[in-house]
Amino acid sequence: MPTELVLTALEQALTLRQPAPGLIIHADRGSQYTSLAYRMRIEKAQALASYSRPGNPYDNAQAEAGWSTLKTELLPHGGAFANLEEARLEVAYYLDTYFNLDRRHSALGYRSPHQFERDLLISLS
Repeated sequence: MPTELVLTALEQALTLRQPAPGLIIHADRGSQYTSLAYRMRIEKAQALASYSRPGNPYDNAQAEAGWSTLKTELLPHGGAFANLEEARLEVAYYLDTYFNLDRRHSALGYRSPHQFERDLLISLS
């Protein structure tokens, strides 16, 4: 995965969400996440970088479980997309609509990420 790909995703997230300073961004220790360009962008956003401990896959268990869920629900029985464009469209739709808005997550008290965030913002105000 090239650094440019994760920088683009980070930029989109920062633009869309406009987080307050102090946001913690967690990743594994892949070279794209530890690159100077990525770390500088996090610093510019006044965010804090958090990394998994070396050799400890359990630090990133929730993210890995999320990818497993996506593969299981979006590609049942080991299926594949017809092409890259189909993959982009299907994954974007899955994440932007179903996974974040509707799908309930046990780690969030059986609320969707959208509902969890709304509840958190209400409790902080």
